[in-house]
Amino acid sequence: MRVFFPCLISACLLSACNQESGPAEPQSPQPQSTQPATVSDAAAAASSAGESPEVTAYDPAHDYFSFANTREFTTRHLDLALQVDFEASQLRGQATLHMRRIQPAASQVILDSRALVVESVQLLQDANEPGGEPIDLGYTFGESDPIRGEPLIIDLPAASPFPEEFQLRIGYHTGRGASALMWLGPELTAGKKYPFMFTQSQSIHARSWIPLQDTPGMRITYSATVSTPPELLAVMSADNDPLAERDGLYYFEMPQAIPSYLLALAVGNVFFESFGEDTGVYAEPEILQAAAFEFADTQAMLDVAENLYGPYQWGRYDLLILPPSFPFGGMENPRLSFITPSVIAGDRSLTSVIAHELAHSWSGNLVSNATWRDIWLNEGTTSYLEGRLMEVLYGKERTDEERLLSYQSLLEDLNTVPANMQALAPRFDSGDPDEGQGGLQYSKGQLMLENLEAAFGREIFDAYMAGYFSHFAMQSITSEQFLDYIDANLLQKYPGIYSREQVEQWLYEPGLPTNAVPPVSQALDRVAADAVSWSKGEVPTDEIPFAEWSPQAKVYFIKALPRDLTTEQLLELDQAFGFSQTGNAEIAVAWFTQVALRRFEPAYEPMSSHLGKYGRTRLVKPVYEGLVKNGEDAELARTIFAEKSTGYHPLTVAAIQPLLQAETNPPRAE
Repeated sequence: MRVFFPCLISACLLSACNQESGPAEPQSPQPQSTQPATVSDAAAAASSAGESPEVTAYDPAHDYFSFANTREFTTRHLDLALQVDFEASQLRGQATLHMRRIQPAASQVILDSRALVVESVQLLQDANEPGGEPIDLGYTFGESDPIRGEPLIIDLPAASPFPEEFQLRIGYHTGRGASALMWLGPELTAGKKYPFMFTQSQSIHARSWIPLQDTPGMRITYSATVSTPPELLAVMSADNDPLAERDGLYYFEMPQAIPSYLLALAVGNVFFESFGEDTGVYAEPEILQAAAFEFADTQAMLDVAENLYGPYQWGRYDLLILPPSFPFGGMENPRLSFITPSVIAGDRSLTSVIAHELAHSWSGNLVSNATWRDIWLNEGTTSYLEGRLMEVLYGKERTDEERLLSYQSLLEDLNTVPANMQALAPRFDSGDPDEGQGGLQYSKGQLMLENLEAAFGREIFDAYMAGYFSHFAMQSITSEQFLDYIDANLLQKYPGIYSREQVEQWLYEPGLPTNAVPPVSQALDRVAADAVSWSKGEVPTDEIPFAEWSPQAKVYFIKALPRDLTTEQLLELDQAFGFSQTGNAEIAVAWFTQVALRRFEPAYEPMSSHLGKYGRTRLVKPVYEGLVKNGEDAELARTIFAEKSTGYHPLTVAAIQPLLQAETNPPRAE
């Protein structure tokens, strides 16, 4: 998922942008060991059921954000039959779970759910056997948790022998608290004629539209039948047919096993445009051609990625351009990445989002994190791969600019993320997985892998990465599995270059290792120097080579401006470079964040328009933060939010609301 933290949540982000509960009190760093302390199966089962286990040892391989008793039962396949009801803003139907019992004595299946209305639970038997009719099962909901939702506890028959493999069919519909679902009226779409619905399952929101074992450690195949209004098209993170007839009934298969956070569905007035043999884009007709132009390099990106890291194993790779309320830059739903329209800049300058989501086809979708504590294995590795793809396609200078911006974001995160969450693999057993590490896992993981590449050389490191993806393909792994693998297949294979202990510093300690080497960009160094020289009156505005700069350089220039600029100086910049009228979303958020922090009131009207144009958390949350931090505009921030938030995703709303709850303005930010 590409969220350009700090932005959440996912949020959110990280939903991608979405959070109400802060991180746990600081803990000591994770022990530097590949054999971490574990809890007993009984304690883990108690924790899964929402009970307080007697054992307090921390198990880094256990998912503390799922109720599911996965040590007793596992899911192999999911069959969905859903009706999409726009009038009721509701999904209705059945979920059939193909399950396997691991512990013979286990008598209850515990699933994850959030705000689901369950109407029936049945055990399906073999119709060819005597007495093969479905058996109605008893079920209850456990105590609700504000982060995890409610455990759905299903009682199995006491009859013996009970089959090792069985199916549960659950009839249900989604409730008003379905945090994964975004229902948009026609007025919130590009065409203004038809409604739109999409899901966002990461981190733990799949449970709000499907009752299931909602943990990344469980990978499942799935099939689905989706009924919609006949004029609309349904697409999923599955084998979409670009030539599918629009008849209101759609069938999907996902033959590769995926974690539940990659389950995705969207329904709207979307059409398809091809990029190449294996790639294309779905979008509303009003923006389809603009999207087709903007992302025309997608097929080339796919070819480059396969040359670097091995075959693409998912069939097609298509994009879906969502309405502006999508809370993230992108979401790596397999076969069909969900993409924000805010990256349609008209000049292909923000296509790193596509590179990021495509790279997830290897790091994240092919090799997944076993728990939310291991999310860096997805996002840090993907950010590294993104840079490699961008370098081949667009050159090293532009990519170095983006690397330096990522490093700048990392330094900002290290000033705000609690020390106990700054390790790549921290202790993570409370709080909200959407908040997690505030995005630090992206940039710190990327920096670690770039440092390893520099130490071993690109040729050796590329071979290692290809072997890593092949070895762990279609698996969910822990940070300790990563550590053991890199130790055996890189560190010991080429001794004396980088030690296991040095890798453990990245994984288990806050901050950055003392031997961390930051990225550099000579181009951005020159941009920062121009910003300072201009502020001192040493360089006139018309001598700044603004038109020659990349969008990344323009963002860096804005961020490098000294704090003591006058209103007249800011007005001169805005008039010269048109910051307040820019069509580039990244330049816009950088500028309007400064507008808010500096109380540059001449730009408040376009700033307010910006906050209504986008729903992506990364593009709006920093501006609200700036208004609150400037010491005088917290009430204005609340007023604008009340007006604009009707077009925001629930994850974006949840990310911003805590900023605006103070009764009075805080001291002005220095």
